[in-house]
Amino acid sequence: MRFFVLLIALSCISNVSKAQNKTAQDSLKTKELNEVIVVQKKKAIEQKADRTIFDFSEQAHLNSGSVMEGLKKLPGLIISDVAGMMYQGKQLEVYMDGRPLNIYSNELNSYLESLPANAIEKVEVITQPGAEFPATSGGAIINIVTSKRAKNYLTATYSNGYSYTKYDDSRHKFNNSLLVSAKNSILGWQVQVGQSYNESYQRSNFYSPDEVISKNVSDRINRFYFIKTGLKFDFKKDRLLVNYDFNTSANTSYINAEGFGFTSSDKGMTDIDRHDVMLTYQKRFEDITKKLDFRFNYNVNTNDFVLLSRDTNSFGLENLSDQKFYQFKTDYSQEVNFLEESKWSVGALADRLDFTTKSFGTENLDYWRTTLAAYTEWQTTYKKFDFILGGRLESYKIEGNTDTGSLTPFDLVKFFPNATVQYNLMEQVSFNANYNKKISLPNTYALNPNNTNYQNPNVSFYGNPNLDPTIFDNYEIRLSAYEYFFIGYSVSDANNQVVNRIIQTNDGAASTSINVPRLTVHNFNFGLPIPYMLFTKGLKETLSFNFNPDEINFMYFYVGHQKHVLDDIDYKGFWVFNLMSQLQLPAKIKFTANYNTSTKGGNYQYYAIRYPLSQQFDLTFSKKFLNNNLSMSVYINDVFNTNKQKLGAIGTNLLYDSKYDSRRVGFSLNYKIPTKNRLAKVENNMLNNDKKEEGGLLNN
Repeated sequence: MRFFVLLIALSCISNVSKAQNKTAQDSLKTKELNEVIVVQKKKAIEQKADRTIFDFSEQAHLNSGSVMEGLKKLPGLIISDVAGMMYQGKQLEVYMDGRPLNIYSNELNSYLESLPANAIEKVEVITQPGAEFPATSGGAIINIVTSKRAKNYLTATYSNGYSYTKYDDSRHKFNNSLLVSAKNSILGWQVQVGQSYNESYQRSNFYSPDEVISKNVSDRINRFYFIKTGLKFDFKKDRLLVNYDFNTSANTSYINAEGFGFTSSDKGMTDIDRHDVMLTYQKRFEDITKKLDFRFNYNVNTNDFVLLSRDTNSFGLENLSDQKFYQFKTDYSQEVNFLEESKWSVGALADRLDFTTKSFGTENLDYWRTTLAAYTEWQTTYKKFDFILGGRLESYKIEGNTDTGSLTPFDLVKFFPNATVQYNLMEQVSFNANYNKKISLPNTYALNPNNTNYQNPNVSFYGNPNLDPTIFDNYEIRLSAYEYFFIGYSVSDANNQVVNRIIQTNDGAASTSINVPRLTVHNFNFGLPIPYMLFTKGLKETLSFNFNPDEINFMYFYVGHQKHVLDDIDYKGFWVFNLMSQLQLPAKIKFTANYNTSTKGGNYQYYAIRYPLSQQFDLTFSKKFLNNNLSMSVYINDVFNTNKQKLGAIGTNLLYDSKYDSRRVGFSLNYKIPTKNRLAKVENNMLNNDKKEEGGLLNN
């Protein structure tokens, strides 16, 4: 009964907030006779039928530090050395501004650690990707959106951050970025430039009950520079978008290692360059419900890794990879006069990926794959029901050669259906059921036969160029209410799943990727906001109080349970918990506390969890100054220094543990450089609710 009372309270809170915003706008209209100023408050969390949207731009506890640090605080999101990136039991394909990043594993982690979080507008987690998205999205998509809306005047925003940590030594991290944009009736443009410098520490150990196989301590320095540019040309109803992104990084690691039979001192150097070009032409018609888009995307990513022994001054590894990706896609949609509201979409896609690797100048992998696809999807509303029915036909062809022979060719044509039914019990309360079939193609990190991070005489890391794709059947049911509350259950049934395993070798241990015949992931998740006012004022006074729900004192509680079922092991589930508390302090200071943890004793695929995953307690204090143009925050991450990993390699007697400098003190600021243009007060809602897929810069 109390549960339903709380839902009623949330409903009243939502309605009060709407009335409050309307009253505020009416008041502004009365005072401003010559101009109307519209202020729309962005929501911290927004629930959609197929996705959850987290606003980074206005949440200091998310946009302080790096993008990686912000992502780790999202409820239900797990990021670890072995788990990769998973949301509510679903492995994530990482997009940025609506297009796949095509970078993976430790290279992806380094990229997200280097990118400042105050350069991010929002993050979308698309848990039910429909036919409009490539079937290769696997279980789910995380789309990191950096784009902002260019306004009818020159705007500039400067962002800065600094943090400090001390373990065996003092280490520093800082970043700077500048965003400048403007537009007129014909042309809009946007440029964002930035850099980051990051000193970090990590230790990792491989051992068995009898001996220490490898004990490593790494001291790292990462230098990262980026530029993101966008042009938008308006031609009456049509428009052309041109985006170019470039980032480069130079990473250096000093590694001291020891273990059974060896000691070593090494220096690892990684240079990465990434170019990404996106051209989008949007054709519009007299009938505004018709939309036709053409998109071309090209990106190239090069990774040059060298491992130098400081003991002998000789090269232990010299590995290079070069990845090129081409994609063309077109999408058409229009509303149809059927039932109450209906929309029909159709589209096609063609892409190609070329991937080559070299070791000491010798090419040992030449891999290429092509994809052709066509889809159609139907969305309709009838009374309290919403329906989505779609299908996607995709063709894959994979070929390649190693330095010892040819890869086994892979040729597949397959149909991927999706269906969603949503019943709207009342306004902002809905029950959703979804099914979709997807595929995941082996990523280039898992394919790479070369070691691209580190190895010593007892431990090595390598890929497997003979991996096959994975087919997923995804099922989900979900009850959502008032943006913040949800309860759901999902099952992801994978055939030929690619997994990472630690195996025993004659010399010690190795980490590699293999296909397993079947993996099923069961996931239960629950999220609930609890206003503290309920405990101090009671339900009756809470319902009569006039407030904005994003500006009150509350706690957000999330709990999830995952079970990874494999045929050849004794599997056990584990629980994941997140608590986030927001308090409004005197002088309009906002205090946020965030705590993540999990239970131990379960398994993630072939890893036994011996210590809670990502156990961390974070504190953030934030305040706005100078007519809200300057936002400042001070934060302490991992206050109790508890974020570490301890895992057992199932099927062996090997154990693995790692620790990085997660306890960090820092500050960040975001300064919107003032303009004398009175229209600069207009703040448009950046959340584009009409598009299922966010595009690049200036695509809002």
